[in-house]
Amino acid sequence: MPKIALDPTPYHHDLSLLEFPRKVADLGYEYLQLTPHRDFIPFFRHPKADDDLVDAFAAACRDAGVQVASVLPVLRWSGPDRDAREAAVTKWKRVIEITKRLGVDTINTEFSGRPERAEESEDAFYRSMEELLPIIEDAGLRVLIDPHPDDFVEDGLEALRVIRGLNSKHVGFVYVACHTFHYGGNMDEVIDAAGDSLQLVHVADAYDHTRSHGLRYITNPPGNPVRVHQHLPVGAADVDFDAFWAALDRVGFTAREDTVAVSSVFAEDEDADAVSRFQLDTITKGLTR
Repeated sequence: MPKIALDPTPYHHDLSLLEFPRKVADLGYEYLQLTPHRDFIPFFRHPKADDDLVDAFAAACRDAGVQVASVLPVLRWSGPDRDAREAAVTKWKRVIEITKRLGVDTINTEFSGRPERAEESEDAFYRSMEELLPIIEDAGLRVLIDPHPDDFVEDGLEALRVIRGLNSKHVGFVYVACHTFHYGGNMDEVIDAAGDSLQLVHVADAYDHTRSHGLRYITNPPGNPVRVHQHLPVGAADVDFDAFWAALDRVGFTAREDTVAVSSVFAEDEDADAVSRFQLDTITKGLTR
């Protein structure tokens, strides 16, 4: 049975960092995903947690009876700007230290390059990994990557090719259900191709922006290079979750104990408690159907 984790992003504005573990436990979860937070590992900036804060967070988790299933940094390690990329590598080294100190073996992240400079961003990614991969492997960590909308690689199959190019069992794939329509809309093909490389999923729904001949969403001026997606509760939009659960079962994801399924609903903060409980029940049923 995979670990089922809550992403506490909906509570960032109401609770302090050290209050997250107790909240997660009160909602019925045994695991949490540690996503970017201004007091810990902010988006794109150097980690702000010293060892004392890392230890305090670990203690708060122990006291609440929950565990950290994964650490999620978002850093510009594939950025085509050389200075930004080199700075991101330095930040990544501290993220790895923090993850190890927490006793966690899983980092999930994004490529964080630029789609308009895709070839340069891919080169930057491999350049960063040339330095980071030996550290990741020596630390016994696994790094799992989502080809996020507005990244240098968004297509699911192409992302798998980029990951495969590293030739390392320590790097795998993240399937984010609500990114399905940016991955190419071919869920079964992507998940089947990922196979054992797929080790973490984010469970949330989204509308298919490609429907109605591309007019599902209208932005002005027409042709804006925007990427629209949502993180909605399961069943609220267009993702085929019957196919999703079946595909996870088909590739063995649901039979493993080291895989992670994260509830990542970000659009329902006013009902976050009820939505989080609904997601836990829905994910549990989906993984055990």
